[in-house]
Amino acid sequence: MKRPSAVGVFLVVALLIFFAGRYSGRTSHTDGAFQKRILYYVDPMHPAYKSDKPGIAPDCGMPLVPVYEGEDPAAKLRLSSNAVSISPERQQLFGLRVEKVQKNSGPRTIRTTGRVEADDNRVYRLMSATDGWVQSLENNPTGTLVKRNELLATFYSKEFRNAEQAYLGSLASLERLKPNQDMEDPSRVSDASLRINEEQLRALGMGESQIKELAKNRQITRDIRIASPVDGIVLSRSISPQQRFEKGTEFYRIADLSSVWIIADVFEDEGQLFRPGAKVLVELRERARNFTATVSKNPPLFDAATRTLKLRLEADNPALLLRPDMFVDLEFKGNAPPGLSIPQEAVLDSGMRKIVYIEATEGVIEPREVNTGNAYGNRIVITSGLREGDRVVTSGNFLVDSESRMRSTPVVSPATPKEVKPNTKQDAAVTDDPVCGMPLDSCVAKSPAGQGEARRD
Repeated sequence: MKRPSAVGVFLVVALLIFFAGRYSGRTSHTDGAFQKRILYYVDPMHPAYKSDKPGIAPDCGMPLVPVYEGEDPAAKLRLSSNAVSISPERQQLFGLRVEKVQKNSGPRTIRTTGRVEADDNRVYRLMSATDGWVQSLENNPTGTLVKRNELLATFYSKEFRNAEQAYLGSLASLERLKPNQDMEDPSRVSDASLRINEEQLRALGMGESQIKELAKNRQITRDIRIASPVDGIVLSRSISPQQRFEKGTEFYRIADLSSVWIIADVFEDEGQLFRPGAKVLVELRERARNFTATVSKNPPLFDAATRTLKLRLEADNPALLLRPDMFVDLEFKGNAPPGLSIPQEAVLDSGMRKIVYIEATEGVIEPREVNTGNAYGNRIVITSGLREGDRVVTSGNFLVDSESRMRSTPVVSPATPKEVKPNTKQDAAVTDDPVCGMPLDSCVAKSPAGQGEARRD
């Protein structure tokens, strides 16, 4: 009796040890899998607030949420649909930079380009007052620099012969009356006639030097000289050798370039910054030279094609380095009206709206729609949507925009397949695969060994 009792007790003890070990093994495995170390507690509404122990958030009164080891803290946050949480490591990877919104009303620099034009008040048009023929033409095409009284061309016109004869006749009459200086009236009449004939020669186009030469030589000339009235540049030449021309033909257009105009294109809302008399820095990049120009007193004209204001600047050009149709760089310094401003690269313009990304709290970035005003240099004025002190993303915002769009895009569930009628031959119910939505037989779906396997007939 004792031997069977001992064997029974041994078997009972062995079974108890077996079940106890199995239960303890499961418990330790479960605890190792699901019990993790709590790193800290976070406010779900404001992730910048962290605590080492559980409690209530001081700002919103919500209970703090634990963050476990190896867990993403962003999963504990209650973010808006477009907001994203980016860790400091990922911010460094994105090259993220943040800048505060500033209220700036001081001087701002505006850079643009301008085109050099000849001063209309210094452009001379040499016109024909008679019909005639071009006799000779000097080597002075468009763009040639000419000096004052330099010979440009000669022409012949028969109308000059009668005018020259009348002028020489007046000179001879005046000389005959010189011995009789007591007779004042005839002398005055002859002197007035000489002036009239001289003015007629000028009106026909004879220059002062040729008129003096005619009075000295007393010989009628066939070649009427065309001379440059100023030191300047030939803007255009409209005649050629042996050309017949009519009255009113333009021979030359010559500009005095000692002072030039510079036409700058500025936006309509920037025109109020450029007051008459303001100084502007002009840079001729090709020559590495700088000039100073002055804003004209005349108001700028509006160009409907470019929707810009044509601002006129006046600049001295003693070395004649500035030529018509040259492009120069301009730098304006003006006082802008007070307002909030941010870097231009912080604004993402989609055409329909303008978006900036702000750092709502530490590690949480969300989009904000804004309205913009004038742009000055690399900054742009914000009329609405931001407040002073807001922290806007100025670099890496394109990557943040991609993250925000991906997070806000709703996940579209697969379309519900059409109802499949049970196979009457197999008499089995058909269900859908939970992954891809494909129809499966219920017996195959419930099979513990081969879920997802196709049933073989």
